[in-house]
This record gives sequence, C-alpha cells and structure tokens, in this order.
Amino acid sequence: MTSSDPKSLIRIARENGENADATPVNLGERVRELRKARSWTLEQAAQKAGLARSTLSKIENGQMSPTYDALKKLAVGLAISVPQLFTPPVKGQVNGRMAVTRSGEGTNQATSTYEHDLLAETLTKKKMLPYRARVRARSFEEFDGWVRHDGEEFLYVLTGEVTLFTEFYEPVTMRRGDSAYYDASMGHNVVSVSAEDATILWVTSLV
Repeated sequence: MTSSDPKSLIRIARENGENADATPVNLGERVRELRKARSWTLEQAAQKAGLARSTLSKIENGQMSPTYDALKKLAVGLAISVPQLFTPPVKGQVNGRMAVTRSGEGTNQATSTYEHDLLAETLTKKKMLPYRARVRARSFEEFDGWVRHDGEEFLYVLTGEVTLFTEFYEPVTMRRGDSAYYDASMGHNVVSVSAEDATILWVTSLV
C-alpha cells in the first residue's frame, strides 16, 4: 500500500488471486468499533498496538492519517489484517467446515473488565464470533462508557451471577443457565455480582 491517504479506496487481494474494489469505510470509526468490540480502553488498545494513546485518539477522531507502519501496528494489535481495517468482514459461504477448541486452548485476551478466551480461531470468514469470558468487572463505572458494535449478540451464563446493563432497558440480573439475545449496537456492559468472577459464553454475529 503506497497511498498516503488511508481513507482512499484500496484494492483487496482475494484468496483466489482476483482483486476487487472494497467499499470504503471511515477508518477512525472502524478502529473505534473494533476496539469497543474487544472492550478495550484507548490506553489498552494503544498498548496492544504499540502506539501512543494520543495517536490512537487522533486516528479514531479523524484528526490524523496514520502511516502504513502505524496501520500495520494497529492490525497486529487488533489481531486482524490491514485490509480489514478498511472493509467489513468478507461475506462468503464455505461448506463442510468444523473447528474443535479443547478446554484451555482458546486464545486469551485479558482486559481490566473481562478475560476472553477466543474460540474456533482456526476458521476464517466466520459469521459468528464465539468466546468465553471471565467477568472481572464489579461495577458499571469500571467501563469506559458503553460497549457497542455492529451485529447481534447472544450471552449465556455459565457460572456465577451477572448483571447485564443495556442502554434502553433496566439492568437484568442473570444466573447460571440464563441467557440473553440483543442488538449489539445498543450500548451494553456486563458485571459480576458473585463472590467469585462469573463466566459467560458470548456469541457475536459478524454479518
């Protein structure tokens, strides 16, 4: 990529070798969306990417055009490819796939509020993102505002007791075996109200 303007159209090489113009997206909004989807604060995301917090803030707010080196750092920190910073997930139907994730094999992504174990990571172009989370947060105030992102989300309580906060509904207390399905663009946060950290299963749609 040689363009100095990351907001311009980029060409994406498909796995079959063909090229296609991608629909442009707002880089700042896309980065913020990806960060919020991981429940990361600006500080946490900046540390993951090896960038200054002020630099990441300027990128999210459209106040600067990052260099390609900065884009590569962002992609590595977010565990995605550089093209995915500019385009939504590629849609495609693939048949006959399966991934088994043994207990303890999920990739761990820890934050101050959650500890995620990402599941089925060997599959690309998934339509769902499944992950198990240990809920560390004990109060709404521990979050950097609402978490919100595209798609829909399913939450299932595995152990303990949690409170699900949502932007348009009263808080809901949920125990083992309880579940909730909601629009993920609606602000939402989950806190543990157990003596021990609660664990939940989250499944987020990617289309």
